[in-house]
Amino acid sequence: MKDDFGRDIYYLRLSVTDLCNLRCIYCMPEKGVEKRCHSDILSVEEIEEITKAAVACGIRKIRVTGGEPLVRRGIVEICRRIAAIPEVEELCMTTNGVLLPQYAKELKEAGVDRLNISLDTLNAEKYRMLTRVGELENVLAGVRAALEAGFENTKINAVLIGGVNDDEIRALMDLTRQGSINVRFIELMPMGECADWSRERFISNSSVLKAAPELEEVGTAGVAKLYRLPGAIGTVGLISPVSSHFCPTCNRIRVTADGKLKPCLHSSREVNLRGLHGQELIDTIASAIRIKPKKHHLDDTMTSESVRNMNAIGG
Repeated sequence: MKDDFGRDIYYLRLSVTDLCNLRCIYCMPEKGVEKRCHSDILSVEEIEEITKAAVACGIRKIRVTGGEPLVRRGIVEICRRIAAIPEVEELCMTTNGVLLPQYAKELKEAGVDRLNISLDTLNAEKYRMLTRVGELENVLAGVRAALEAGFENTKINAVLIGGVNDDEIRALMDLTRQGSINVRFIELMPMGECADWSRERFISNSSVLKAAPELEEVGTAGVAKLYRLPGAIGTVGLISPVSSHFCPTCNRIRVTADGKLKPCLHSSREVNLRGLHGQELIDTIASAIRIKPKKHHLDDTMTSESVRNMNAIGG
């Protein structure tokens, strides 16, 4: 269905947990988040019901997110139920990759079509610093497991941080020469844990084009502008929510692990879905889609209006 500004909204980013097995410095508090009671987050049945209601409102693409979705109990069953909904045309997952050696094959068999794997650096010490507790080899093993399980067009999501990993732009994009891997550079957004960081940390994706002037523009995919290195198989994507926001073509809504619908990532507005059923649930989702704001104001104020950290929204 369309919102009040004529945008076709067909993409749902569905968070199944705000917990994570890493503590990335721009996303999670150092001590992690307080573990909720099981009853505080959506059950498998509620997730299925909300997804079916969203599909009734025109949603056709679902991305399962977290936190880290693979730490959620019953994650394979959640994916299986979503994939079984006839109108769902694409089911994807964003993960840090650490648990993919355990889950990649099961996820593929459950109906997950594609994976996005978060990887901001190829330097082991830097990876440990950025994630506070992670080991680079674990996520690299996850990438290999995804390929071995038959996942194609796997995306590597790299958040650019000035003075931290901007010296690895070339190394990260060279991954696109290694089979069916696409690298997406994402601008750091001033929200949550990094809202008060020095402005030097927030760099534009134009730095990617400066680092590799030989990149050839090849089109767009969703919110990403796509480029390709000469001779590479995969693509390099630039997602620029701050320097060149894509609000006029935004096609998504988000549902948090505790059942709140967010029409816009950077808005404080949330619509409760828990406890609603049938037509009331469908009508509430439809109403929330219609009130999706015209744009966020990150490019104007460098301040997100969201009251949640990214881990509590869904990446």
